[in-house]
Amino acid sequence: MSQDLLTLVQWLSPAFPTGGFAYSHGMEAAIDAGEIRQPEDLRTWLSDILDFGAGRQDAILLAQALKPGADHAALDALTRALQISSERLSETLDQGTAFARTVTAVTGRALPARCLPVAVGEAVSALTLEPVQVVELYLHAFVANLVSVAMRFMPLGQEAGQTVLSQLHPQVVKVARDATMAELDDLGSAALGADMSALAHETMDVRIFRT
Repeated sequence: MSQDLLTLVQWLSPAFPTGGFAYSHGMEAAIDAGEIRQPEDLRTWLSDILDFGAGRQDAILLAQALKPGADHAALDALTRALQISSERLSETLDQGTAFARTVTAVTGRALPARCLPVAVGEAVSALTLEPVQVVELYLHAFVANLVSVAMRFMPLGQEAGQTVLSQLHPQVVKVARDATMAELDDLGSAALGADMSALAHETMDVRIFRT
């Protein structure tokens, strides 16, 4: 394993202080409403996010940010405009800001605050890694965090949670591969259930997660 790959694994690990554990991507509202009750519900929910929602969208934005000469400021502005709610915007911007701040502290390379996929792309552009590998690990970290949310908020044991995550591996690989071949014109989202849950989360009286 190359040193650059180890660096990326560190940056995308739960130990890296981006605060990802505090964000449920609206899933807290879906669990509270009874839409996600069983491991199969969770797998279907996450599968849809990967194929039709922020998983695919972020993957394309990250792949674009990894390209030589990418306009990261323009990509960041686009990413902000694509967020469907204030919570979604804070989720990606707060984590991206924390990510850039920590990478700056560790590497000494000054990185501005960006939305998360663009921040990761801008930081990783200094490493020698295949884009599809970067996107795969990014998506895996994204899905793993949401599985962790489910294990903390619903009756879902560790073995069941890890089984769901393992079942999603082939899809992570496919979405990452497709994203690296996509263009900005391919951007779009149709994960309406996840989007509505993100909006509903903003009005919940009692919330554990920030989104």
